[in-house]
Amino acid sequence: MMLKVSDAAVAAYDAVANSLEAAGVVRGSMFGMPCLKIDKLVVAGMYGDAMTFKLPPEPRERALTVPGAEPFDPGMGRPMKEWVAIPLAQSDVWPEYAGEALEYVAR
Repeated sequence: MMLKVSDAAVAAYDAVANSLEAAGVVRGSMFGMPCLKIDKLVVAGMYGDAMTFKLPPEPRERALTVPGAEPFDPGMGRPMKEWVAIPLAQSDVWPEYAGEALEYVAR
């Protein structure tokens, strides 16, 4: 089942995507959801009105302290180990975590 995505979430996601283009990040899809990739590796994605990020342990733990953030579970009943979902209400931190995810995945 595809989650409804608001126009505000799409705009915030697009702003993050655009800011990472110069670093070589391209748009793609993962499990049918929009995502951002570098060298075919997924950095971040959009799940409903949340943006998801693949993060190493310390930034992931910090991200989980953001109000409303949670371990990312794409609906399979088990959260993905390195992933966190941060809601639209906290989209002001999306660029920060997108940068950390890019640095982690691209290393």
